[in-house]
Amino acid sequence: MDEQGFKADLHRYLRTAREAVLWKLEGLSEYDVRRPLVPTGNNLLGMVKHLAGVEFGYFGATFGRPSPDEPSYDFDADPNAEWVAGPDQSRDFIIGLYRKAWVHSDATIEALPLDATGQVPWWLRERNPVTLHRILIHVIAETDQHRGHADVIRELIDGAAGLRSGVPNLGAETEEGRRAFYNRVERAAREASRLSG
Repeated sequence: MDEQGFKADLHRYLRTAREAVLWKLEGLSEYDVRRPLVPTGNNLLGMVKHLAGVEFGYFGATFGRPSPDEPSYDFDADPNAEWVAGPDQSRDFIIGLYRKAWVHSDATIEALPLDATGQVPWWLRERNPVTLHRILIHVIAETDQHRGHADVIRELIDGAAGLRSGVPNLGAETEEGRRAFYNRVERAAREASRLSG
């Protein structure tokens, strides 16, 4: 496979992960997209805001291509600023910010070869320089990691699960099948606990 084909494959995986993250917000109330359901405080809209910052940073500052749309945060004053969707920040604003980050990132990905080098300002010196190839893989991994978090949070809210609407990509696709699978896993856990003493 040539470089363009390889880069196109990586870019496709990034685009798929992005869309899956946004699907997790569809049909939810303002409260549900913002509320924390796990002790870490992770929430769907905060994750989208964070991922916008991830893309602006890794495909912007890293390669000397900053975006005028990138918000600035005082991480010394508030290390979690990028993770909180403030009450004055609408869902449309944050989704729009993420989409602006996509446009900026996509332009960087299209403009540079995979072996183009840059410097991640917040990484240790020994981890730099980096290539576009490495950053693409890093951002895909981070986006997919948060997509997994979003899967769990969305399922806790209303039971919706899967890659996107109409594509559950789960073994049991019906409510009855999911309940049966859940019960099977629960029985196995109890049996393993009993056998271990």
